[in-house]
Amino acid sequence: MRRSVFVRAAAAAALGAGPAGRTGGPAGPEGSGRDGSGEIRVEKVRDLTGPGITTRFRMEATDLGIPVRLPDGRMLFVFGDTFEEARVGGGWWRSPVGLYSDTSRLDEGIAWSGAVGGQHARQLWAYEHDNPLFTTMLPSDAILLGRSLYLHVSVHRGWGNVLWTEIWRSDDAGTTWRHTGARFPGDAHGGLFQLLTWALADDGHVYAYSTGYGRNGPLLLHRVAADALADPAAYVPWGRRAGSWGWGNPPTPVLDGGFGELCLRRLDGHWLLVCFNAAQARIEALVADRPTADLGAAYRRTLIHGAAWGEEGGARVAQPYGGYVVPGSRLDDLHLAVSQWRTGAGWPYRVMQFRVRGLRPG
Repeated sequence: MRRSVFVRAAAAAALGAGPAGRTGGPAGPEGSGRDGSGEIRVEKVRDLTGPGITTRFRMEATDLGIPVRLPDGRMLFVFGDTFEEARVGGGWWRSPVGLYSDTSRLDEGIAWSGAVGGQHARQLWAYEHDNPLFTTMLPSDAILLGRSLYLHVSVHRGWGNVLWTEIWRSDDAGTTWRHTGARFPGDAHGGLFQLLTWALADDGHVYAYSTGYGRNGPLLLHRVAADALADPAAYVPWGRRAGSWGWGNPPTPVLDGGFGELCLRRLDGHWLLVCFNAAQARIEALVADRPTADLGAAYRRTLIHGAAWGEEGGARVAQPYGGYVVPGSRLDDLHLAVSQWRTGAGWPYRVMQFRVRGLRPG
């Protein structure tokens, strides 16, 4: 598939954000989950990518920005489809790419200290876009286990047509990457294991929520021993059989809906899941005391509402998606990397930093 065809197809999909005029509902649990006291306060801190911000890395147009803490204390942000000019399709197509940050005061705004690849942000590993087999590779989530980074990516033939997913590893803070050998078919679990997020628990397992790239599916839950992360056969599903939930049962949806990008993190003794609710064009937070908790009854709040172009402000963002938790966040002072793509025009196509205060689960 030629690059221009891929870009048009992706634009038509609109990343599940719906037409430009679609908006989300009022703040609150939106009919499910448990409300909390207090008001959610949301503010945009700054743009993280775009002209004058990431120009020196030759990456004016990009999205996602999945952050992970490095062993030396820095942060690495991993981005998806990236272009040199400030428009989708604007030269030197790369994915994934990475930027480093030394920022310690998140409220002052995240700043970049360098790029994977040196002076310019280069692709984390070599492959050609629009090759005879596939179009691009998109990152889902990153995790630090010991001193090793692991990155889950999906391999697309045209946006949303996932051929397979795989896991890559870096032992030098993201400078170089190697394939772990882990590969999952695109149709695994009915296509609901294409886009995932993960976090390490005290029991030595990594817990992973997943969904499909169609942005119209529910969430599944798996777990895997941390030392077996790169073994597809070691992933154990959570499911319901004969009226009871348990590990090893066929995977059963743990939350119905239509979801896109996911971010699971442990914060302040809770499990926080930030997800793009594509069906409602908004980014939500769910807070639970364990991964196997009933997400339908979890504390659930809207963080970012969809809005029409020209009507943005505060928590209202036109065509938002993503929503990745920045290391150093707290539940009551949450920082997110939020993406935005004006699909009809090709720009803005960028990542922004938002600050959320007021999450107060009981």
